[in-house]
Amino acid sequence: MTLEQFNDKVLNLFKEHEELITRKNEPVKQSNGVYTRYTYPVVTAEHTPVFWRYDLDYKTNPFLMERIGVNAAFNSGAIELDGKILLALRVEGNDRKSFFAIAESPNGIDNFRFWNYPVTMPEIDGNPDTNVYDLRLVKHEDGWIYGQFCSERKDPESPMSDTSSAVAQGALARTKDLVNWERLPDLKTPSPQQRNVVLHPEFINGKYAFYTRPQDGFIDAGTGGGIGWGLTDSMENPVIDKETIIDDRAYHTIKEVKNGMGPAPIKTDKGWLQLAHGVRNTAAGLRYVLYMFLTDLKEPNKIIAEPAGYFIAPQGEERVGDVSNVVFSNGWVKKNNGEVLIYYASSDTRLHVAVSSVDKLLDYVLNTPPDKLSSAESVKQRNELIAKNLEIIKQFM
Repeated sequence: MTLEQFNDKVLNLFKEHEELITRKNEPVKQSNGVYTRYTYPVVTAEHTPVFWRYDLDYKTNPFLMERIGVNAAFNSGAIELDGKILLALRVEGNDRKSFFAIAESPNGIDNFRFWNYPVTMPEIDGNPDTNVYDLRLVKHEDGWIYGQFCSERKDPESPMSDTSSAVAQGALARTKDLVNWERLPDLKTPSPQQRNVVLHPEFINGKYAFYTRPQDGFIDAGTGGGIGWGLTDSMENPVIDKETIIDDRAYHTIKEVKNGMGPAPIKTDKGWLQLAHGVRNTAAGLRYVLYMFLTDLKEPNKIIAEPAGYFIAPQGEERVGDVSNVVFSNGWVKKNNGEVLIYYASSDTRLHVAVSSVDKLLDYVLNTPPDKLSSAESVKQRNELIAKNLEIIKQFM
């Protein structure tokens, strides 16, 4: 390849990347009335900058090969800052190492552009992370923006020959601008391992409050499981002495294997809107879906409404990816006009948006029937709706 050909190919890479970034995202016509999906993912691996992946120097890369590949861009924290929607994405390289990177958009639907550099997340002295992922962003009333994420390290008690045993812990950091981060000690709880830790955005009785996901092992919940709740006096020494389950697993439901909190809750005049994920087992493997519930304004650990079934499940091409049949969310944004942008990843590969509103979400959680936990009761609920609607239909006949 000549230098001229090389330069032409470089220009074409940037041209194709720009076309992808600026592609208009259109709403999907079919809607369930609760939220609207969009045609394209908002971020994919291909959205990452060309100069992250290619060596653009003809002398050191004369064939213009991709040198440091990106495999996926998914599970993202989200925040509105200075009039822009910012996503804190989990970016996974071809080497399987995940890191955080910020992408910003003027509208939260399309035109997401990554900042030039990924997040440089400080490590804990003497206990470095092997992998970090699934960053939640929370504007706390103390003035800081906190990041809660999973820190994965090799299990120190496993033999050297065991190269898959790992330990998950709830890692914490804080920032004012998403550029400069201060690493805090990992959250300590009574549980052996933690994943999907989420900070409540307000003080509870003068203390910091956390939603947790206790588990015995790295993957399996074991005797743990459920969404937990605990308080700590300090973020500089984050220790939860007592952890209670506020939303447990349940047999033959969408959350029978495990469940965990998604992003930090949204405050409304009727309670805290909560978004979580539930996992069940199937013949094809684990299936992840999202579900919602509402907790009390003064007691955010008390559930006051919980619709049956899933809120969002993977559809179409969302079902296919590195870990298929999965949707996961750790970020949403409530805008000043009441609109809610819900960011969810599909199959550990790409990120999507669904758009709703506070009013719609409250209507959904307050008026959708709860799970009665049996087929007979499910049919009874449906028959009641059918009978009501048949009477209404008579008015139009």
